[in-house]
Amino acid sequence: MPSFDTVCEPNLVEVRNAVDNTAKEIATRFDFKGTSAAIELKDKEITLFGDADFQLQQVDDILRNKLTKRSVDVRYLDVGDVQKTGGDKVKQVVKVRSGIESEQAKKISRLIKDSKLKVQAAIQGDAVRVTGAKRDDLQAAMALIKKDIADIPLTFNNFRD
Repeated sequence: MPSFDTVCEPNLVEVRNAVDNTAKEIATRFDFKGTSAAIELKDKEITLFGDADFQLQQVDDILRNKLTKRSVDVRYLDVGDVQKTGGDKVKQVVKVRSGIESEQAKKISRLIKDSKLKVQAAIQGDAVRVTGAKRDDLQAAMALIKKDIADIPLTFNNFRD
């Protein structure tokens, strides 16, 4: 039976490369000389450091630019609150989303069931598997999901015929 998986998986190698390129640019830019502006990546968390909110925003802009150049969707980023560290220094934690949350997975499966297409959706961990009798129905389901779910970057893989 034909099927495909709907997933939310960033290319973590490209994310690491973008963070490394951002760190290089921060080290070479004149307006960051002598400041505590920095960026680091641990697991799936990017931490931005700076002297003020304005500087954090500049580092965030550089990171988003580098991610876009590397074809990584910026909707994978889940930006946290700005936290004060010692003195006047600030930091911000940005989480890289991976996997579809249960709320979103239920929304996708409900969307498919309400569409009257001859396909079934099943939540499997952090992915949604869609199965159907015809390939055309699956492609229509893909188009429907892309059109209606725009707040998270979804990709389709494991297409079986």
